Amino acid sequence: MIEVNNLIRRYGSHTAVDNASFTVKKGEIVGFLGPNGAGKSTTMNILTGYLSATAGTVKVDDQDIIEYSAEIKRKIGYLPENPPLYIDMTVREYLSFAGEIKGIPSKERKEKMNRVMETTGITEVSKRLIKNLSKGYKQRLGLAQAMIGEPQILIMDEPTAGLDPKQILEMRDLIKELGKDRTIILSSHILPEVSAVCKRVLIINQGRIVADDTPDNLAKRILGGSNILIRLDGTEAAVSKALENVSSLKKLEFRQSPEPNTVEVIAQSGEDTDIRRELSRALSAANISILMMRSHDMSLEEIFLNLTTLENEVK
Repeated sequence: MIEVNNLIRRYGSHTAVDNASFTVKKGEIVGFLGPNGAGKSTTMNILTGYLSATAGTVKVDDQDIIEYSAEIKRKIGYLPENPPLYIDMTVREYLSFAGEIKGIPSKERKEKMNRVMETTGITEVSKRLIKNLSKGYKQRLGLAQAMIGEPQILIMDEPTAGLDPKQILEMRDLIKELGKDRTIILSSHILPEVSAVCKRVLIINQGRIVADDTPDNLAKRILGGSNILIRLDGTEAAVSKALENVSSLKKLEFRQSPEPNTVEVIAQSGEDTDIRRELSRALSAANISILMMRSHDMSLEEIFLNLTTLENEVK
């Protein structure tokens, strides 16, 4: 659906996007992450056709975004972090205006307006002035204007910015529903939201794509294997001695336990190796009680910080 090859964008001597390449398949919901100043917004603006690239190509449905600019823009709906709303218009007036700008014939406009208002849950406020809407309704209205042309692709920049927890959950559910028949690229600093919605993430840092995979695969790549978190009734010295002969064990990492008089340890084994039975036998033989044992996965925040920090250190 979207194919980006060797994309470069320079501002004078500063390179904002540096040979970025990636693809997004039809029907995917992809998280696009990066620290401030990493080139994320620049890349998204190039994808939407609002900004030209210094070099490289962007194709949508095998059409070059420069050669077929008008056709591609009709296929893309864009929700910026701060939607460009005309606050003295009503919701319905604004959507009618947005539909006119997007070239939707007047006889089709009302039906499409009603459809996107129902989908985004703003029908009940259709006659209100935009300046009197809550932040949540304004975000939904911004999404409605992005959708009114029935685009195949939605690009969203911080869609949950400024929303309260209830509104965030509602927006998350809406994005999942929209992703059933659309391709979505979602950028957000609220990484648990990205993790909840996206099956795949792209991470950009200092203009370069440093990761492109599922969160689970990225975690395995960083950790180098499978990890088990164990809480034990014992001491660090006793646990270390009990586990010293476990053949599949690669590494032990002790950490602060929230429960008094216990220790917590992360046991790392080789990739795709289930070490739980070996651990249980060794600890039982040493008369050390297991109070808790579970898989220890890296959060998307930990993955993000690991990759971007490592990249900055290499630079």
